[in-house]
Amino acid sequence: MKYRRLGKTELSVSAVGLGTWQFSGVWGKHFEQCEVDEIFARARELGINFLDTAECYGPNHLAERLIGNAIASDRERWLVATKFGHNPGNGLGDENYGPVQVLIQLEDSLRALRTDYIDVYQLHSAPNEYFDNDALWTMLDKQVDAGKVRFLGNSIAPRMQAQLAKSLDYGIGVIQVPYNALQRRAARLLFPMAQEMDLGVIARAPLAMGLLSGRYRQGHVFEDVRAMFIQQAQVNERLAAAAELLRDKPRSMAPSTWANAWCLQESQVSTVIPGVKSVAQLEMNALAGDVQL
Repeated sequence: MKYRRLGKTELSVSAVGLGTWQFSGVWGKHFEQCEVDEIFARARELGINFLDTAECYGPNHLAERLIGNAIASDRERWLVATKFGHNPGNGLGDENYGPVQVLIQLEDSLRALRTDYIDVYQLHSAPNEYFDNDALWTMLDKQVDAGKVRFLGNSIAPRMQAQLAKSLDYGIGVIQVPYNALQRRAARLLFPMAQEMDLGVIARAPLAMGLLSGRYRQGHVFEDVRAMFIQQAQVNERLAAAAELLRDKPRSMAPSTWANAWCLQESQVSTVIPGVKSVAQLEMNALAGDVQL
């Protein structure tokens, strides 16, 4: 495993990290604690030190609780990134992005993760009107001063250049954005500005929600959360595009290894965070941390 600098934070993160949305139960599999423990045990052996999660991944901070239990014995070796604000399931709506509710979310995340600090605390998919909130960022700055948060981040879409431009104004040192061989807009719209600001970049969805995993064929019907993001009418077209891209991979290389390594060719990317459902998938992803395409 190779390690990269996470922008101005100066954190040294594993080139391949661990995404944990799957632990929420909405990806067609429900996880027992022993399964999560096994994944993290292997991740340790593979040199992975960075993980990304969110307070809305499952009810009552489910993913965070599973993670907190899995890393309780060696919390200090992990760089933990989590998110706040985007929680359509709790019925609070716009309040989720306000400073009062965010502080509650932070305290709940700390308890769920069984830690007294979060390494990277990220605003999660916020519309501009909730991003431009001095009261929110002032409150978060106080949490940094108190040691509950080390660094602030923002999880955005490629079209959100206006938010990126204000990163330094709000003390943001890290951005997270979708980036993969099928979705390349971030390289054009965001990466040059991020480089100028010395922001760390977390590339999410490096496998394009599994489309680049090589597992799915024409006509496949997604019956998990992906059905909300990939319209059925587009599945065949996108799978065909993925198959065409995968022709470029070395014959002996697994598709998931190639897809992660493709992202890591971009020097601005600090780490990729593929999700996994098994140790075998984790191992295929981790190989990308020492691959030159």
